Amino acid sequence: MAIRLGNGCENCENLMTNNQCKIHGVKVSSHYTCDSFEMKAALKDDRNCKSCLRYETSNCANPEKASPGMLCSHWAPQSGMA
Repeated sequence: MAIRLGNGCENCENLMTNNQCKIHGVKVSSHYTCDSFEMKAALKDDRNCKSCLRYETSNCANPEKASPGMLCSHWAPQSGMA
């Protein structure tokens, strides 16, 4: 089984504004994936400390330097981790 983090419904052009899939006709969340996935033309790109799951936690690799707008190689998406 492949892990398809980028293939979540949030990144699919078939997701309607009410979190309904226009292909399958069901309510979905960011944890759903499917084989009818069609990538949106543009993704939200805000990879920085403010959007990192580890920001201001004991898991932050750079707690004394971390600040909004900063990038690092330990970034983890807030909505991508369960």
